[in-house]
Amino acid sequence: MITLKVRDRADADHAIETSADGTLMEAIRDAGIADDFALCGGNCSCATCHVVIDPAFMQKLDAASSDEEELLEGSSERQKSSRLSCQVALTGELDGMQLHIAQAD
Repeated sequence: MITLKVRDRADADHAIETSADGTLMEAIRDAGIADDFALCGGNCSCATCHVVIDPAFMQKLDAASSDEEELLEGSSERQKSSRLSCQVALTGELDGMQLHIAQAD
């Protein structure tokens, strides 16, 4: 099990305990933290699962694909450590990761 520290769009903090498999989007969705989250169901086609990850964890993630980068480019909320949570595979290395769910565009 790993623990993720998630700040929602209303600035409330949540700790999610989840297994180190699947995607970050699935863990957030299954925890019921955000409405209007991951509307495409994890198909990397809508950017409603946009999160900003603690920069200390970015080197532990695979690089973003060109499709993910293109979707993030359209967000006014994009930051250097922005990712689409549907594209972040959960691993044991992410235990303790902090992130916040970006405001909807």
